[in-house]
Amino acid sequence: MQSKLWTKDFTTITLGSVVSMMGNSIAGFAMSLFVLDYMESTFYYAVYIFLYTLPQIAAPVISGPLMDRFSRRRTIYTLDFCSAALYIALAFLIFSDSFSFAFFAAATLIIGTINSVYMVAFESFYPMLITEGNYSKAYSISGTLQTMTFFMMPLATLAYNAFGIAPLLGANSVFFLIAAICETKISDVEASAGNLRAEHYSTKTYFSDMREGVRYLLSEKGLFAVTLYFMVISFVGGASQVITLPWFKGTFENGEYTFMLVSIFSVIGRSLGGIVHYLTKLPAEKKFKIALFVYVSIALVEAFYLYTPLITMMIGSFMIGILGVTSYNIRVSATQSYVPDSIKGRFNGAFFMLNTVGTLSGELLSGILSEFIPMRATLMIFMLFSAVSALVIIGGNKKHIAPIYNRNV
Repeated sequence: MQSKLWTKDFTTITLGSVVSMMGNSIAGFAMSLFVLDYMESTFYYAVYIFLYTLPQIAAPVISGPLMDRFSRRRTIYTLDFCSAALYIALAFLIFSDSFSFAFFAAATLIIGTINSVYMVAFESFYPMLITEGNYSKAYSISGTLQTMTFFMMPLATLAYNAFGIAPLLGANSVFFLIAAICETKISDVEASAGNLRAEHYSTKTYFSDMREGVRYLLSEKGLFAVTLYFMVISFVGGASQVITLPWFKGTFENGEYTFMLVSIFSVIGRSLGGIVHYLTKLPAEKKFKIALFVYVSIALVEAFYLYTPLITMMIGSFMIGILGVTSYNIRVSATQSYVPDSIKGRFNGAFFMLNTVGTLSGELLSGILSEFIPMRATLMIFMLFSAVSALVIIGGNKKHIAPIYNRNV
């Protein structure tokens, strides 16, 4: 008989993550609008984005070894309490007209660092709250909730225009406070499992742990191939982010609204796909074949859908959404259930760091190429590279990846 998924701990962390994601999505998008309005400068907006992204390169891989020694649970709720304090301080400064971009820039760097470390801690702790045999179902919930944050952007725009930024930051502080209080109620499963090994910790131990993490990833050829391929995914995803919105704005009247309309179909696809994965299970012995088909299909659809009529773009976007959540569900449920708890922090830290490097590289290279090559052609080149990479990296390592993917999790 399959174990129950909705335990007290799993329900608590799910509700807490819903609350924090909602608040963070609204406040994060509103902060972008605020920087553009307050500074009236694309340069300062670029600085804001850079400062938020910069910690995502170093913080995950630096924090990974620590997450394998110290309490991930305590890290999660401590960071949420810190976020609550930071957002209420920002709200007070703006409300009292004491705002300066220098302080805002420093706060952005801190927020980016907190979010980067939190991501490693959360992704390494979350699997410990999933009961045996329910990984696929649990990550279908996680993927759907992440997708739903897309709908927060229109709400954030309306709330920002109606109330300004300070009340939204204050509300986000409350959301983080609620999430942190919820997270303190989660059982200390790490101590119960004997996973905490912080005694007599030193710099020497830290670097020894980091070397052990590198050796583990290199020795696990299947995990290494998956990590490398998802770095490619992030690379082409960065290109897509740079190219798609400007192409819509330059092609259609009120192109940003056309872009949102097309993007909504991707969100619908991801949401429906998440529901399907929650209600049904893919046959374990076919997961590798399904994953490879999905990786190649997403790349080919995204390579050519901008060359099609608008209705076909919407269908293509829907396909990208439903295939994308399938890719996410197979990969994350397989890898998080496969990697031992004692090394999850280091694995997730390296994974997130490499993904960020891939994204930034893709954004930079696509921005340069699009100055010389038509944007649709640039996107097509990146996506065809993704399709070939799937066949070479994933298909070429079937004997190492299939045993990880083809499990009943």
